[in-house]
Amino acid sequence: MDLNPSPLARPFPDLPPIAGVTLRIARARYKTWDRCDLTYAELAEGTAVAGVFTRNVCCSSEVELGREQARLGSARALVVNAGNSNAFTGYRGREAVEAIMAQAAAHLDCNPSDVFVSSTGVIGVPLPQDKAREGLAAAFNAEPCGWQEAAETIGTTDTFAKGAGASAMIGETRVELAAIIKGSGMIAPDMATMLGYIFTDAAIAPDFLQEMLSKANATSFSCITVDSDTSTSDTVLLFATGKAGNARLESWESPGADAFYAALRQVCLDLAQLVVRDGEGAAKFISILVTGAESDASARRIGLAIANSPLVKTAIAGEDANWGRVVMAVGKAGEPADRDKLSIGFGGVWTARDGQPLADYDETPVAAHLKGQDINIAVDIGLGEGHAEVWTCDLTHGYIAINADYRS
Repeated sequence: MDLNPSPLARPFPDLPPIAGVTLRIARARYKTWDRCDLTYAELAEGTAVAGVFTRNVCCSSEVELGREQARLGSARALVVNAGNSNAFTGYRGREAVEAIMAQAAAHLDCNPSDVFVSSTGVIGVPLPQDKAREGLAAAFNAEPCGWQEAAETIGTTDTFAKGAGASAMIGETRVELAAIIKGSGMIAPDMATMLGYIFTDAAIAPDFLQEMLSKANATSFSCITVDSDTSTSDTVLLFATGKAGNARLESWESPGADAFYAALRQVCLDLAQLVVRDGEGAAKFISILVTGAESDASARRIGLAIANSPLVKTAIAGEDANWGRVVMAVGKAGEPADRDKLSIGFGGVWTARDGQPLADYDETPVAAHLKGQDINIAVDIGLGEGHAEVWTCDLTHGYIAINADYRS
C-alpha cells in the first residue's frame, strides 16, 4: 500500500486457513505500480455462495453477472482485479469479464457461471484482456499466499490491509470464518459498500446462506458511509466450502444456525467498521446512535443523514461540538421528528434535551471527547422505539487531496 497508514488503522488479524480455499496473487499490471493486483481464490467443489451487490444503476458487468451467478448458489473460483473497475465500459467490459470466467473455468473444468469476478479502480476504462489473461495465467502457477497478502492485493486507495475472522460451534463441530475487504472512498450504504469476501468451511444451504448474509448486511455494510457516494462495483460475497463436516444448516431451526449467524454478523460488522477507519483522509471514527425514532428504518435514515452531512463531518474534524449541525441533519432527513422532543449528546454527555440546550451544560468533557479518535454522537428523537447505529468518519483536507488526483 502506497499511502501512509490511516491514524485509525488496525493491525491485520491472525486468520485461520479455511479448508477448501486456496489463495494466490499475481501482477497483471493494470496500473503503473510495482505490486500484485490480481487475486485468485480457488474453491472446493460443492462450495455454496451468496452475495449482496451495489444498487447503483450504472454498475459494472462484474456486478450484473455476479447477481445472476449468486442466484445459482455455487462457486469454484473468485478473481479480483485492482486498479481498473471496468465499469461504464459497454460490451468491451462484459467481454473482458466473460473471458476471465472462461479462462478460469477451463483451468478448473467447471461452468463459467461458477467463476466470480470483481474489479475495482478507475471507472470508464475497459479492463485490458491481455493483461487479465496473462495475470490470471500467472496466478494459476503462483505459490499459495496468506490472507494478508490477498487483502493487500485487492486494495486501491486503501492505506492498510483489512481482515476479520470468527468461529462458531455447529453441534460438536467447530467452523471457521475468515474474511478480507477493501474500501476507503466512494462508500455509501446502498447494499454493501466496497469489495468484501467472506469464507467459511461450514456446510450451509445456498438459500439460507443468502438469507443470513442479507440480514447481516442490513446492520453492518449498509450502515456505513464515508462520502455518500455509492460505487459502481460494490460487492460482498460469502463462500461456504462445507469442508468442516458439520450437519448442513438449512434454516434458522437448524442446530447451530444462531451461533453461526452471530459469528457472521460480527465479521461483517468488523469489516464494515474497518472500511470507515480507512476512510480517505479520515482522522476520526464516528459512531452515531439514534434512538426514539418511529421505526428502526427511520432511525437508520436519520443516522445516515447525520453521517453524510459535510457540516457535521467537518465540525468533528475541527473538534467542535456544534450540535446545531446535528439538529439540521435530523430535520433534513425527511423522517418523522419533533423539534421540541429532540435530544443530542456527544461522548455520553447530553448537550441538549427536549428541544433546547441544557442550562447547566458543561462543554469541558465534550471538548475532551472530541479530541480523541473515536467519537460518539447520540440522538434521541423522542417519538417511538426505533433505533439504529451507523458509522462514518470526519471530512478533512486529506479527502480532497486524495480524490483531486485519483486518476494520476
